[in-house]
Amino acid sequence: MKEILLVIHVLAAVGIVVFVLLQQGKGADMGAAFGGGASQTLFGARGSATFLSRTTAVLAAIFFATSLSLAVVYSHQTSERGRSITEQAPTAPATTPAPPAEPAAPAAPAVPK
Repeated sequence: MKEILLVIHVLAAVGIVVFVLLQQGKGADMGAAFGGGASQTLFGARGSATFLSRTTAVLAAIFFATSLSLAVVYSHQTSERGRSITEQAPTAPATTPAPPAEPAAPAAPAVPK
């Protein structure tokens, strides 16, 4: 279930990015108003804007719903196991550090006989 929601969530996010980048800015309509000509597109002169806007809105709603669903699913998962990962970690026994070693006296230089 989590994996399916996560895949839908990622696809919705990518779709939002793509559809937002496909949309024309508001300034593009102004150029057409001053003799830029009517735009001939697959969806009609104004149809592409409404199609892209509505598709973006639907994808945003899906993204919002999957965000909430994933938050609920993962919050239930953590409440079953404990509050946080630090509470789940086993505690190590407290150890005292070893005292520093005494510096050894330098060895006497070997004198050849």
